Amino acid sequence: MRRLPPLGAVRAFEAGARHLNFTRAADELCVTQAAISHQVRLLEDWLGVKLFERAGHSLRLTDKGDTFLMEVSEILDRLAAASSIVGSRQDGPLRLTVLPSFASSWLVPRLKAFRERHAGIDLRLSSSPESWGFSTDGFDVAIRSGLGKWHGLKTYLIAHEALSPVCAPSLAAMLDLRTPDQLLRANLLHDTPRNAWSRWFNQAGVSHTDPLPGMIFNDHAQMLQAAMDGQGVALGRLFLAGAALLDGRLVQPFDMTLPNDFSYWFVCPGAVADRPDVIAFRSWLLSEAQASGQH
Repeated sequence: MRRLPPLGAVRAFEAGARHLNFTRAADELCVTQAAISHQVRLLEDWLGVKLFERAGHSLRLTDKGDTFLMEVSEILDRLAAASSIVGSRQDGPLRLTVLPSFASSWLVPRLKAFRERHAGIDLRLSSSPESWGFSTDGFDVAIRSGLGKWHGLKTYLIAHEALSPVCAPSLAAMLDLRTPDQLLRANLLHDTPRNAWSRWFNQAGVSHTDPLPGMIFNDHAQMLQAAMDGQGVALGRLFLAGAALLDGRLVQPFDMTLPNDFSYWFVCPGAVADRPDVIAFRSWLLSEAQASGQH
């Protein structure tokens, strides 16, 4: 007979460990925070080890907890895969959540080609800056920006990213930009984090005030649109700005780029990674990134 831990407690632990926040885990599983805490304590008592370290409001996994999460995530993925194989539930549409800037600047303009090639796949797209835990019945796959280290999830690199000044051709001509320091007289457009322009100027050896003035956007695609409209010079993400640079809506006055630690990733649970619709969309997506010369 297998000696199994309480499975409800395992599920509560996995959600809490993924979020490192019992409130978010409770929201995901539609229970109270107290219920998550109780289930985690129950599991710790059953195992005889501490799984979390609690310091004030912060939460982190112990070494034992980290090891247990790696094993449990894989088991839950396999359980979900086995259920989909033998169960009567249909997979239905392919549900995708994407960063808003990536969706509007890069993905949506290319979706017509995907639909023409895979007319039988019912793709449902939602754009959101929020991460998704995948444990509830919300989304199947995601496109996210980060380091590619999402615990218990499969990750596939779409493209690296770099930053460089971009603006409308008419504005570049008006400013007669010849040296990086001349950008200080331009209206600078910022997104978050706002210190990117300071880092670019430091790399270029240009002295400047800090913080630098200028309009701030919380969405990179909106900032690029403002740059295309001649409202200022943006420190653009070249992957997202690629099409506008290619067709002349934007120009890059200086070749110097600032590397971005975060890259774009296709992310999904292991349980759906081998689904035919997921494979088809992932293959098409990576092929498009390679074709643009930015994979």
